Formats: sequence, structure tokens, C-alpha cells
Amino acid sequence: MDRTRFTAAFAAAVLAVTGLVATAPTAQAADAELTRNGGFEAGLTGWSCTAGSGAAVSSPTHGGTSALKATPAGSDNAKCSQTVTVKPNSDYTLSGWVQGSYVYLGASGTGTTDVSTWTGSAPSWQKLTTSFRTGASTTSVTIHTHGWYGTPAYLADDISLFGPGGDPVTVPAAPTNLRASSPGSTSVPLSWNASPGATAYHVYRDGSRATTVNGTSATVTGLTASTAYTFQVSAANEAGESPKSATLSATTASGGGGNGGDLPAHALVGYLHAGFANGSGYTRMADVPDSWDVINLAFGEPTSVTSGDIRFKLCPVAECPNVESEADFKAAVKAKQAAGKKVLISIGGANGQVQLSTTTARDTFVSSVSKIIDDYGLDGLDIDFEGHSLSLNTGDTDFRNPTSPVIVNLISALKTLKATYGSDFVLTMAPETFFVQLGYQYYGSGPWGGQDPRAGAYLPVIHALRDDLTLLHVQDYNSGPIMGLDNQYHSMGGADFHIAMTDMLLTGFPVAGDQAKFFPALRPEQVAIGLPASPQAGNGHTSPTEVNKALNCLTRKTDCGGYATHGTWPALRGLMTWSVNWDRFNQYEFSKNFDAYTWR
Repeated sequence: MDRTRFTAAFAAAVLAVTGLVATAPTAQAADAELTRNGGFEAGLTGWSCTAGSGAAVSSPTHGGTSALKATPAGSDNAKCSQTVTVKPNSDYTLSGWVQGSYVYLGASGTGTTDVSTWTGSAPSWQKLTTSFRTGASTTSVTIHTHGWYGTPAYLADDISLFGPGGDPVTVPAAPTNLRASSPGSTSVPLSWNASPGATAYHVYRDGSRATTVNGTSATVTGLTASTAYTFQVSAANEAGESPKSATLSATTASGGGGNGGDLPAHALVGYLHAGFANGSGYTRMADVPDSWDVINLAFGEPTSVTSGDIRFKLCPVAECPNVESEADFKAAVKAKQAAGKKVLISIGGANGQVQLSTTTARDTFVSSVSKIIDDYGLDGLDIDFEGHSLSLNTGDTDFRNPTSPVIVNLISALKTLKATYGSDFVLTMAPETFFVQLGYQYYGSGPWGGQDPRAGAYLPVIHALRDDLTLLHVQDYNSGPIMGLDNQYHSMGGADFHIAMTDMLLTGFPVAGDQAKFFPALRPEQVAIGLPASPQAGNGHTSPTEVNKALNCLTRKTDCGGYATHGTWPALRGLMTWSVNWDRFNQYEFSKNFDAYTWR
């Protein structure tokens, strides 16, 4: 028997008999089960789990044939959530069955006090229950379950939110006024008017979905210069997707974007210890073998961490007895350039922390780097910011719109340098995996704080400069295990690591597991794989056989081992190594292997 209905009917009858009711009372929304797929019988439909941490399993279950299994990893607590439509000023009961250590169940966005309940130990199925009341203007809440950092996987099943359902959600109208601002050579910035009720927007290029965003703007990347494209956008929410907007045509700008002059189709990039010996011995610029297509001078370093004032000097004679004179060095640079090579100044390195925390430091960076480029007649700039040079302030959570001064000022400085020197200016970057691929799991200090604020911190710089970027060669060495797009951890030293890390760059990925914040793929000609040239050069040395397997997989889809790439990229630009000096120390094993490799 429905106790609520009996009580309401009885009360109405009494009031009617006593003559106290002149008109029928206003109907109230009946309580109902509001969770979608709370038993996970339809897999993860309706649920979103951070960093791919959750999966539906067939055993053990509390009820039905499926349950949620989610695994915390590192600083991710394996949070799985869904947003539910509710009514304002209403009472709700949230419950669920869990198994494991330190398992939480809660609700946020209630408009009053967000709630959470947990168990420290549930070796068998245990029920968690909590309740809340919505605020006066609350129309949706987010329910969630999560584990705790560093603990084993937990299980959850039969999650229930019981209370009055909110007003039915309807499909939003198609967005209007789709427009494009100034296109780049490989990208088109788009914006449109908001559609009421939309929670996401799908952007289409030539009829195929290109990206999904939460806001009313997006930049479509990976385009070809001087090419016409058509664009449309649709609005979406849990009720479905609207019709597409009117079609907009836009043509990309001419020029090579970030090609930075003429590089060979497949290039070898090496760092030259120009300012120090580092145990590998000094190599004169004139003695650098012809195998090297791009030579990065290591390093330009700041006078202090926050000054932005970058200086470069050749190795002192006391450390490098065979160092050439400034005049001979400059002459050798010109000779390399005459032979078609590119010579860049690399800024940073392990000991050169650079934090452009003020606009003064930004402007000093531009002027001092320009002086080095002009004095030595160089072709461009390599950014090798490591350590604590880049980090994200608390609350800076969207790589597409960064707010942290060290990020914003670096982007501005690099754009100024590119504009100053023109389309032939070569711009490369050599971040560590911590600052790029780790962004698939973690970004900055995270939504709850407590994460390392450097996680993924290169992503906004790469994204803002993707039209100007000649090469990105992430350092696939001196790295801990990193999760790939297969949601498995990969460790350095073999082909598998380079395949998984490069696949992420060429496929793109949701940042911190948020599909609405998708880092778009780079063009294959913008990507090279970074490796140490010898076992002495850094942790993660990869044998020539394994290097060739990685190249075969990425360019031919052979020798992939157990990893399934998301494409095949014959135009992959090539390899980078630390360093020319260590390769010479190792009898040129690295460069000889590159020279002998047959590109498809």
C-alpha cells in the first residue's frame, strides 16, 4: 500500500466532509526514483568517471548483473558522478551499496548544504544513506561516489536518489549567429549565441563532429592553410541534441602557420651542450655531424628565476679546453644554416628555472631573447621549461583560457617573438611528460585542491601556440609511469612508452578526464619523439631496435605490441635527443640509427 496516497486521500475526505475545502488542492510532484542506471546494468551510461577510472563489472554485484568498479590512482580518487534534475525547496534521500575501503557517497550543488557519507571499511556490501533539501532556485544536483587516494578499487551498486522529479528537460533550440573571427593557417575560432537549457555544444566541420565544448566558443584546429571549410554547431543536454545551426563557411589563412621554414619531411633534432660539458665532452659547432637537422643550443638561462633576463655564453675554457672562439662559433652557425640546418637557442633546462610572473619579466624575456637570436644569427627558439617554471594557480582549470600569470605571460612573449621574426621563425618545445600527458588524468591543483599545480601546465601554452608551433618533442625520459588513452600505465624504456605517449599527442585527449575540455590533436608534422641518446644521458634510454618499433607502429601500424593506436601517421616529423654530445660519446649510435631508418 502507498502510505502517502492513503494519508492524502483520507485528509482530503475529512476536509471535504467538514466543509473546509472550497476548491481542489494544487497537486504536488510525487516522489520517484531519479537516478539513471543506478544499478549499472547499462554499463556507465549516465555516469562520468574521472580519468577513465570506472568500469562496469559482472561480479561481485549487489543486485542485478552489473556493478561499478572504480580504481583510485595517484591523486585521482576515482570519482563517478551524474547530474540529476530536481525541484527547488524539496527533500531527497540518497542511498547506495558499496564495498571496499574509504568509499564515499554524496551530493553537490544542492543549493543548501552539500552532503557526503562514507565507510572506512566495507569488506562486504554495505548501505550508505544521506539526505538533503534543495535550495530555492536549485533545479539540478550532482550525485557522486568516490574512493580515496592510493587505496584499492572500490565497488558501488544500486545507487538511488529518491524524491520529487524536476521539470522535464527538453531538447534545446539550435544555436544562432554562428560566426568566425580571424582564421589562422591551421585553425578557425568560432563563437555563437547561447541556446537556453543547453549543457554542451557540438561543433561540426564539413559535416563531421570536430569537438564538444561547454561554452559558446571553440577553436577548430588541425586544418590546412588556404582551404575553405564549412562549420555548424548544435546544442545538447540530457534530453538530446538540437538540429544543427545554419552553415558557416570560413577559409584558413595562407602560409605555413608554425612550419618555421623548410624542415625535411623527417628531421633529427639534437641539443648541443654549448655552455657546458656535462661529462660528455665539448663538441664544437663545426664538428656537429650533418645528421642533425635542428641544433638546439643548451642553454639560455635567466639571471634570476623571476627576472625574465636570459643570457647565453659559450662554455668556459676551464671546463671546455677545446671551446672555439665566439667568432668561430658564429661562423660555424652560418655554415650549418647554409647547409640547410636550423640553429635555435634553447631556454631553461633542468637548472634554468624561468617564471614570467610579471609583465615586466615578460617584456625583459622578449628583449633579452631577441638579443641572443640577433647576436648569433639564430633561426628561432626552443622552450625547455622544467622544474617549477610553469604551474597553474588555484582555480585555473581550463587550458583553453588560462589565467595564471606565468602561463599567460609566456604565451604573450612567444607570440610577440613569432610576430617579430615572421613565418620562418622556428618555435619548438621540449616539455616533460608530467607537464603534458599527465594532463589526461590531472590538471593543476584539481577541483578540490591538493594536486601538484604543475600537472599538465604546458597544455595551455601548446594549445595557444599550436598555429605557431614548429615542433613539440616531449621528453619521453626521466618520467614516471603515465596513463595512456587505453587507461593503462606505461613505463619508459621501450617502444610501448613512446607509442602510447605519442598517440596521445596525435589523437588528443580530455583534460583531467573532462570530455568538455578536450585537448585537440597536433598535426603529425609538428611532433617528434624525445629520447636520451645513450644510457648516460638520462633515465629511459631506448635501444635502437625499440626506437624502430615505435616508429613502425606510429607510421605503419606494425610492431605495435599490445597497444592499439588511434591512427597511422606517416608524416610524423622525427626524433629529438638529449644530446648531440652524448650521441658522440656513444659512438653516434642514435643518429646512425635514424639515418639508416627507412621512412614510409
